[in-house]
Amino acid sequence: MVSPGVEFLANIALHGFSKPLLLALAVHFLAKRSGKDFPIFSTGLLAVATVPLYAAFRIWWTQRKQKAEAAALGARLAPRVHGKWPGNIDIMRQMIHNRLHGYPGDGLVEELEKLGPVVNVRILWTDMILTVWPDHVKRILATDFNNYEKGARFQKNMHSVLGTGVFNSDGDMWKFHRAMTRPFFSKDRVSHFDTIDEHSASVVSTLRSRSRAGFAVDFQDLIGRFTMDSATETLFGTCVGSLKGSIPYAHNAAVPYTHTHAESSPENVFIEAFNGAMEGIAIRDGRSVLWPLWEIFQDGTQARRWRGSVLETRRAGEKREAKALLDELLDSTSDPKILKDETLNILLAGRDTTMHTLTMVIYFLSIYPAICTRLRAEVLAHVGTTRRPTYDDIKEMKYLRAVINEALRLYPPVPFDVRDSIEATTWPSPDPNDKPIYIPARTKTPYSVLLMQRRTDLWGPDAEEFDPDRFLDDRLKKYLLANSFQFLPFNAGPRICLGQQFAYNEMSFMLIRLLQAFSAFRLDFDAFRPESRPPAEWKQEKGRKGVDLFRPKMHLTMSTMGGMWVRATEAEAEA
Repeated sequence: MVSPGVEFLANIALHGFSKPLLLALAVHFLAKRSGKDFPIFSTGLLAVATVPLYAAFRIWWTQRKQKAEAAALGARLAPRVHGKWPGNIDIMRQMIHNRLHGYPGDGLVEELEKLGPVVNVRILWTDMILTVWPDHVKRILATDFNNYEKGARFQKNMHSVLGTGVFNSDGDMWKFHRAMTRPFFSKDRVSHFDTIDEHSASVVSTLRSRSRAGFAVDFQDLIGRFTMDSATETLFGTCVGSLKGSIPYAHNAAVPYTHTHAESSPENVFIEAFNGAMEGIAIRDGRSVLWPLWEIFQDGTQARRWRGSVLETRRAGEKREAKALLDELLDSTSDPKILKDETLNILLAGRDTTMHTLTMVIYFLSIYPAICTRLRAEVLAHVGTTRRPTYDDIKEMKYLRAVINEALRLYPPVPFDVRDSIEATTWPSPDPNDKPIYIPARTKTPYSVLLMQRRTDLWGPDAEEFDPDRFLDDRLKKYLLANSFQFLPFNAGPRICLGQQFAYNEMSFMLIRLLQAFSAFRLDFDAFRPESRPPAEWKQEKGRKGVDLFRPKMHLTMSTMGGMWVRATEAEAEA
């Protein structure tokens, strides 16, 4: 199989040199027909010299064409970010650095503040029109849905991991995957808590035993195992048992090496392979359009071996009382590739997004103890310290939903997303007195839910503060209800997350069980590895970058670098 790097170089050679070479050969043969001497060596030099001239002509012609088309539509071009180097190479380098080492939105926030909520971050002479304006996002996701797609470039980047699953397909293939999956997320399914309760008990038990032993716990790792076990049992009908694997200790914990995290243990093979694939995607994304150059010899995301055995087990006819998603899919198709692609896509959504949000909730409860106390009081008022919550109990806990929503607002699981425009179109100007903005055909149109959900003009002057009451008091009507597309943690339109209610119920159930067992949480700063702590200079920055006590990390979804190390206070230990 050809590696991504070899394919990338072959495409550059084919598309970048073919036309100049054909032009040079045409000159050579015309000269020969007219009796003039034009050596083959000169033909080669002409071909090489023509490449930059041809590229410059294409850039000039494209810009001229866009200006003419915008004028014909009574529109204007999006404000452009200008770097110091040709092709904004300096900006691309900074974006790659920020993606791997910075804070989400670094570099972009400054340009948006300077140029407005829509900017063209033109990299290597390729348009990339970023927006954080709700009406534009609404058009992309809903009202003009048919004019936007994931696009060939996105699908190519993600194909080795996501295949042609629901998150990496367009058109009829996307409709097929969506139709297969939709019946699984019925009301009866999302309110069925037996699997979640079983695995939440393991989380509480592990957290309790580590706390009694005097150790901090990486809550992100622990809750990631919970969501992985819950998701695999729900999706495949077979739990991978990651909660039974060795749970990591902090780097400064005084424990023997043999007791530390063992990546090769059977229970950890699945989760390590999954994390490795996601890390590979993160590295690709951080290297922008040039990522294939780092994968000349092999695919950097080859970590899919663990799905085949699960699939074969289920296809062998293992019987279960409750149907898993794989059982539902097998009713629609027996194609192993379709089954593997779709289950991994849903696993990604069911595991990573819930893991990140629960991690953020516990982080905020750790640094805002008054909010934790108030939330626990609501939990105890409805279900006490031991009773299993029901679907109706969860619906009644308004403050619990507000806490989850506020964590989703400040740290949405998918901070940035992108679509490709199909046909040329226009977006309304954020300034009603200005012309609409022209969007060329086949143009990347990224949007940032994270940056949009922190805008003070959309959420009020306290938009950067963690305050769940904004989803309960008059600010709800003043800001959110005025435009629901400014809060999109689960996407919107035809691609809205099918598992949204399932995720809310799973997160709520887990938090209720935690607050029944523990009265408080606090961060253990010493347990964070030095490289995973926010740099000292971040404290001088405005917004959450200057106050938060962890370092965000991004791949397809967001996580925390080095984990989230917490200590929990048992409720029984209260004096």
